[in-house]
Amino acid sequence: MADFTSNYWTWYISAGVLGGIIFCFWLVLWQSKDRPEEGEAKPTGHVWDENLEELNNPLPKWWLNMFYITLVFGIVYLILYPGLGTWAGVLKWSSKDGPNSQYAREIARADEQFGAIYAEYMKQDIPTLSQNPEAMKTATRLFINYCSVCHGSDAAGQPGGFPNLRDTDWLYGGKPAQIEQTILDGRQGVMPAWGQVLGKDGLFNVTEYVLSLSGRSNNINAAAEGKVKFQQLCSSCHGADGKGNQAIGAPNLTDDIWLHGRSQKSVMATIEKGRQGRMPDHRTFLGEDKVHLLAAYVYGLSQGR
Repeated sequence: MADFTSNYWTWYISAGVLGGIIFCFWLVLWQSKDRPEEGEAKPTGHVWDENLEELNNPLPKWWLNMFYITLVFGIVYLILYPGLGTWAGVLKWSSKDGPNSQYAREIARADEQFGAIYAEYMKQDIPTLSQNPEAMKTATRLFINYCSVCHGSDAAGQPGGFPNLRDTDWLYGGKPAQIEQTILDGRQGVMPAWGQVLGKDGLFNVTEYVLSLSGRSNNINAAAEGKVKFQQLCSSCHGADGKGNQAIGAPNLTDDIWLHGRSQKSVMATIEKGRQGRMPDHRTFLGEDKVHLLAAYVYGLSQGR
């Protein structure tokens, strides 16, 4: 709630919450006034099975008191804890912000319990650690919790720009240090859009040439013309031979491994509209020791372990 960019939402939420509580108080009071004494209840006019009448007997007092207690509890809670827009509550409780937040306390307890184990893993180099069965059991759980949503639980990647981590095709390099750097600091990939520059015919020609680099069937004449444009516009990133550049994350176009789809339509859409890819950094979130363990796990996958 602290992320609101306008005070309007704080007032909007607060008015709704407090107005609802006030309305509930009024409703309970209204329903409990003029309570008939025992034996004075009157029929409501609802009759079943010929002579079974519904009477306007009041709710028991203990039941009404439970309603009041619930409403008072709600007010006390909103005073102590966040619940009214940007109001942080008297106790300043937070699930994730600040050194005394619930998240920070849970992380501190976990570090106290497991920190020594991760510290021992940190002493091992990544290739050696990737062959440690006990370490890889822990790494598997880390991967499933933090990485599988993008790369899949089997690390085989997903359509839409999430790489397969089980093969030997790497955008930024598959050496242990490179993998660890990718997880620690993340990556930001940008493929510029060339649709307007190339035009309809140029777009088709370059697509045919790109497909030809991996041995795909293509229009030979169009590919020949596309090669000229490729050398002018694309070779600075992908190289004159189309084998990519791991320093900037430019993919190898000759291996028939496609991050956004291998069909002619998908390749053409990539060239025309460009692509934006982002691998989030995990240095602050997980810490260097857990990232080191994750890097060993990913490295081991690419080695067939």
